[in-house]
Amino acid sequence: MQDFADAFSLAAGLILSGDPELWAIVLLSLRVSMTAVIIAAMVGMPLGALLAVGRFPLRRLAIVLLNALMGLPPVVVGLLVYLMLSNAGPLGVLQLLYTPTAMIIAQVVLVVPIIAALTRQVIEDLDAEYSEQLRSFGVSRLAAVPTLLWDGRHSLVTALLAGFGRAIAEVGAVIIVGGNINHVTRVMTTAVALETSKGNLSLALALGAILLIIAIAINASVGLIGADRPQAAHA
Repeated sequence: MQDFADAFSLAAGLILSGDPELWAIVLLSLRVSMTAVIIAAMVGMPLGALLAVGRFPLRRLAIVLLNALMGLPPVVVGLLVYLMLSNAGPLGVLQLLYTPTAMIIAQVVLVVPIIAALTRQVIEDLDAEYSEQLRSFGVSRLAAVPTLLWDGRHSLVTALLAGFGRAIAEVGAVIIVGGNINHVTRVMTTAVALETSKGNLSLALALGAILLIIAIAINASVGLIGADRPQAAHA
């Protein structure tokens, strides 16, 4: 019991003292995941909006496929990205394997389906609500997308938060393409796994606590945004 008590005490000390190694890992994690979410949003939101308002053959199949991709196994994504970026792969010449960029690519692949699927649902609901009004003004389906995106901005923020939550908690894909290299590609999730296996519980607990705080903050933000939306609608 004393060992666990000491580990918790040391973990708190690492967080409060601003331990350079600890916060370097945290900052790298945030940088990688935030970059991945921004890129995923630039791809996923237009894709989701297109599926919501577009009318084209195989649209329903595309929606079913997109929803299925939300459950992509991270290790499979990591393996596919690894094969693409390895020296024998088509993108091997870029020498991106075992770099933060490789981890960003893997996270983008995982997050795009989440943001696209949630965006599609939001825009489809808004289009059903405002379609007649927009058509009466002579606005086509595609031209209405910016208006619908703006009107659904609160719901779309929750989509971004959901994507960020998936990215920041990812371990399988990033450890395959990043290699968990100290001071290069070691992020919170991979560091927790490594330090636990080494018996360094204090650092693992400190990183786990910060990761838990981030997860709680994300969920709380989603809840607050969801609670504010009815008030905004009545305003």
